[in-house]
Amino acid sequence: LTVYNLDGGPCYRCIFPVPPLPETVTNCSEGGVLGVVPGIIGSIQALEVIKIIVGMPAAFSQKMLLLDAELGSFRTVRLRAKNADCAVCGINPSITAPIDYVQFCGASAHDKTPDLSLLEPHKRISVEQLRQARDARTPHVLLDVRDKIQVDICALDRSLHIPLNKLDDEIGAITDRIRAAAPPGAPPESVPVYAICRRGNDSQLAVQKLKARGIANALDVIGGLREWSRSVDPTFPSY
Repeated sequence: LTVYNLDGGPCYRCIFPVPPLPETVTNCSEGGVLGVVPGIIGSIQALEVIKIIVGMPAAFSQKMLLLDAELGSFRTVRLRAKNADCAVCGINPSITAPIDYVQFCGASAHDKTPDLSLLEPHKRISVEQLRQARDARTPHVLLDVRDKIQVDICALDRSLHIPLNKLDDEIGAITDRIRAAAPPGAPPESVPVYAICRRGNDSQLAVQKLKARGIANALDVIGGLREWSRSVDPTFPSY
């Protein structure tokens, strides 16, 4: 918690002049949130607002309060002062009116997981196409790039589980599975690798990584397992 742009303290733009890439930002629906934590912080926020309204000094101007709910501890760190070169509150600001948030940040201001579109259509397949390939036993490798905790909840059978952050270290395991899936006499590169995740976002990143490592026949499953549950198998768990 901190109070921005008060008594010489920095504004938000002073501290974060450039937004991070949208796909690197974890929101509550992805990362989870313990409801009492925003309740605690929200109460202190309300206290700071009341103090400012009645003319009392704010406790957290140019300071940040950090709560570690696991340890039950608070600590306060000092923030730098207002940035004289800040585009919003600096000496010669270049931004003097509200700007398009979506255009600036690449994502809208909500806590829903965005559906990314990082790949061209020919690098993606639908869940129905995946179902057809599985039903026909067409040679392929289904690569689940979710974290283990998600795989433990549910997973499609005959899939290879390698988390997205471990792909670079496990390329050998993927190529071994490709060779094993190739029919006798068929070149391994003819076997497609279908990357799948919960929503179809991380799987697109996985396809980019795989192609960069020489696996050209990598494809993303649009909508991921959520779409599989919705369109192919309603009994498959959705979380």
